[in-house]
Amino acid sequence: MNYQVTPIPTESTRNLCESVAIFRVLPQNQTLSVSLYRYILTTMSSSASASSDSDEETLRRSRILKSKLYFDVPLSKVPVIYAASYDIAFLGIEKLHPFDSTKWGRICRFLVSDGALHRSCIVEPLEASKDDLLVVHSESYLNSLKSSANVAMIMEVPPVALFPNCLLQQKVLHPFRNQVGGTILAAKLAKERGWAINVGGGFHHCCGEKGGGFCAYADISLCIHYAFVQLNVSRVMIIDLDAHQGNGHELDFANDRRVYILDMYNPGIYPFDYEARRYIDQKVEVASGTTTNEYLKKLDEALEVAGHTFDPELVVYNAGTDILDGDPLGRLKISPDGIANRDEKVFRFARERNIPIVMLTSGGYMKSSARVIADSIINLSKKSLIDLGKNA
Repeated sequence: MNYQVTPIPTESTRNLCESVAIFRVLPQNQTLSVSLYRYILTTMSSSASASSDSDEETLRRSRILKSKLYFDVPLSKVPVIYAASYDIAFLGIEKLHPFDSTKWGRICRFLVSDGALHRSCIVEPLEASKDDLLVVHSESYLNSLKSSANVAMIMEVPPVALFPNCLLQQKVLHPFRNQVGGTILAAKLAKERGWAINVGGGFHHCCGEKGGGFCAYADISLCIHYAFVQLNVSRVMIIDLDAHQGNGHELDFANDRRVYILDMYNPGIYPFDYEARRYIDQKVEVASGTTTNEYLKKLDEALEVAGHTFDPELVVYNAGTDILDGDPLGRLKISPDGIANRDEKVFRFARERNIPIVMLTSGGYMKSSARVIADSIINLSKKSLIDLGKNA
């Protein structure tokens, strides 16, 4: 019997990094069945996709292992992370957004002036480099930040589009990259000390391919990927208690069963991301006007369910204060004492299960937020849930 061998190039095989051909080995004058032909194409496409995923994961791992963002911190320091470069001051333009872009420094000044924390004990992180950011972000997304118009859209401050991008890199994106470094380092410190607080971070509206809502970099997703590789962590719980839905990390971990997301948010406010809501493992919706007692009751119930459902090796706690009564964007009615109580409940949840916890300050659109956060941190110290190195 004579056989004919004919290469059949396809659109998918033309796009592969290496030249691939499908061969037809049939008796002459016979044709390959359509179903078998499709099966071969599907198999080869799946194989190529798996190979591509493997290559991407190898590159991600290599970038993480080469990163300088993890470094040894002396025991004389406490796991409270902040640098003066966190704060954004840009010709007063930052005041056009309701977010208090100097709150991070004000939190630390309150802690120091109240005698709760010595300034010399604060840990200063390194700025995340482009290679660090590429662990989660695409090259195309990072390149999009070279457009002032795109940065203005993410920051929700239209006049920013008029400024040279070099200024925005220095005055806006540089502070955010420092905070990203702080969030990533916080996981290492939490694993070593049991807890860590990045006084900034919590940019939960940003995913690998898109920023928004005053969030330019996906620090939560980056933090978790670094923990997977560097800390030998395989299960992470995100407890997102900012008033807004954390759509960024939800999209990044949409199909990753290593990450469990508890998101307690107001569904009637930004970002209205219905696709991302599909990826929340435990969704707790709190309507506008929810008061302190009702909120804390729902939180107790949610933490109990989460504790029985998932056994994490690390908790990333996004502790936004935009749930405060009077916050113009959060639209909830939680008292300052309610914030302290909330934070205490989450830290107790982690402590009772011996799980390291990272706290991020995230959103909060009232000047009073800095004072409320500082008071809550002091309360955690008084309750012996953290140790600030001084008697608070």
